[in-house]
Amino acid sequence: MRAKSSTNGQDNVRELSRKEKTEFNKLQKRLRRNVGNAIVDYNMIEEGDKVMVCLSGGKDSYGMLDVLLSLQQAAPISFELVAVNLDQKQPGFPEGVLPAFLEGLNVPYHILEKDTYSIVKEVIPEGKTTCGLCSRLRRGNLYGFAQQIGANKIALGHHRDDIVETLFLNMFFGGKLKAMPPKLLADDKKNVVIRPLAYCKEKDLARLAEYKEFPIIPCNLCGSQENLQRVQIKNMLTQWEREYPGRTETIFRSICNVSPSQLADGALFDFNSLRADQVDQDLHIPVVNVVNL
Repeated sequence: MRAKSSTNGQDNVRELSRKEKTEFNKLQKRLRRNVGNAIVDYNMIEEGDKVMVCLSGGKDSYGMLDVLLSLQQAAPISFELVAVNLDQKQPGFPEGVLPAFLEGLNVPYHILEKDTYSIVKEVIPEGKTTCGLCSRLRRGNLYGFAQQIGANKIALGHHRDDIVETLFLNMFFGGKLKAMPPKLLADDKKNVVIRPLAYCKEKDLARLAEYKEFPIIPCNLCGSQENLQRVQIKNMLTQWEREYPGRTETIFRSICNVSPSQLADGALFDFNSLRADQVDQDLHIPVVNVVNL
């Protein structure tokens, strides 16, 4: 493991025209507003928290760190941020890119070195999806490291589109109605996972990465597989969004507006005990007999 604390704060943005500056300022405000609202709505970050920001080298985690650093300066509470990258020892991985980038930011960081790449390649047959094992190994290492450095929150860079894609992945391929919650107590009960980008659009994060010229590091595992189920879902949603603009946002709102009595899960709603004279448990109002109206 290599660890350093940077000292020089800088805000790298490429040369912008007047029009681009206006668009860039609107983009930054929108992202900060969305992240701020998500943090407040789900009480993601509290006074005295130490937040481990997981940095993969992709546009989303770069954007998350950028916005959190900005909000940290203006927040009415005090909290720590520490950036952590898991170097999975992928062949050709540019080891110097992230340390060089993070040296320019006023935030402590760690590079955690674990050869999970070899494990994935050894276990998963050629051509099969590597995402499942790769993500489990990655989470296990990061969760354990959070305990080592005393971080009580783990920030992941999943955005609104990731959450909606996961909803359909679970429905179409897993037979479950679930997505990614903005805030989660991990199975070990020792780590709280937060997703500050839950309200952010992927296209906004992509645009931010272009403006700031983040040093994007491609993934040689999951990111190089074109036949992933997630890719199929993403293409489907992209087509829907093209035909019906705003559909992804509507689907996301539905995740936040659930009516258990209108589904079919007996663990969430007591269908067995339902009687005609009961109070509607979703609306909390008496059920009206329309015959008597």
